[in-house]
Amino acid sequence: MTILIFLAVLFVLILVHEWGHYIVAKLTGMRVDEFAIGFPPRLLSWKKGETVYSLNALPIGGFVRIYGEDATQVTKDGGSPDKDRAFSARPKWAQALVLIAGVTMNWIFAWFLLVIIIMMGVPTCITEDKATENSVLYVDSVIAGSPAENALPPQSKIISVSRGDEKLAQLLPSTFSDFVAGSKEEPLLIVYADKTGQEHAVPIVPKVGVIESSPDRAALGVSLSLVETIKQPFVPALKEATIQTYTITKAIVTGLYGLMAGALAGTADFSQVSGPIGIVGYVGDAAAVGFTSLLFFTAIISMNLAVINLLPIPALDGGRLIFVAIETITRREIPPVWAGRVNLVGFALLLLLMIAATTNDVMKLW
Repeated sequence: MTILIFLAVLFVLILVHEWGHYIVAKLTGMRVDEFAIGFPPRLLSWKKGETVYSLNALPIGGFVRIYGEDATQVTKDGGSPDKDRAFSARPKWAQALVLIAGVTMNWIFAWFLLVIIIMMGVPTCITEDKATENSVLYVDSVIAGSPAENALPPQSKIISVSRGDEKLAQLLPSTFSDFVAGSKEEPLLIVYADKTGQEHAVPIVPKVGVIESSPDRAALGVSLSLVETIKQPFVPALKEATIQTYTITKAIVTGLYGLMAGALAGTADFSQVSGPIGIVGYVGDAAAVGFTSLLFFTAIISMNLAVINLLPIPALDGGRLIFVAIETITRREIPPVWAGRVNLVGFALLLLLMIAATTNDVMKLW
């Protein structure tokens, strides 16, 4: 099921990205020969108008094939009636718009998902004075070597706490702490729900000396947070989604810049980099938490794709934008043969990076 969810997320993100290229190419008068999801071999296809729509076997990307992206194609066609509709024949501003349209759609899609999430409700940490009957007590972290270790996993939801016939009436961080401290190392029965929603009941005996700042106070060794799902109406959701899109994108750019700078300096920690296998696991975790978590993770991936695609690497949209910029400044076309060779090198580099990331994912499994 996790793999199917991952493929569905990947399909949607590729569809959104390539649709951006497709629609802007059409609007700027270019001839689109093929709109493809995945890479060949082709599984099925159909033609509508002048464009072939295809679904391919390798679901690791997609492409929009625009007539004349390779200028030699126009030369070979000679007197083609569509020569003025070729990518290479259109103005440079039109070429740039087509190239940037894919990443723009990724950002718009991520922003749209955030709007939906915020309107559906976002789990938000609140203070005890704002607690309502809908507030939920969560385990944030567990101290190593404490009674709660291997008993209360992080991100679990506390459902009830009892000691004999006595049950904690209101689940708040302060009342939980006081109830535990008052047990005087008597066993507690804690019922919690894990990330998948499955309930568990575990007996735990508090101990003194767990908390350094309160060595005489009995404790379990957990930090807690009070969370409530807060929904916002449409207009405030638009504003909040815009702020979050900017903030998350900035964090992605900063992290990517730090990784690249570290790679050049030989200090990069590539253990934090995930490939397809790692992303499949993260998708599964997000889906297990809930639908809004899956939507949020999809938005994060969409923004990552936008940022990565703008890198000035041949074969990526950013690299092709560099070509357009060079041609605009020099007023000369880059020889198609050399452009093809550089793009091939860029594609090979991306393939090597994907293999390295996948290898890293496999090593993590061991």
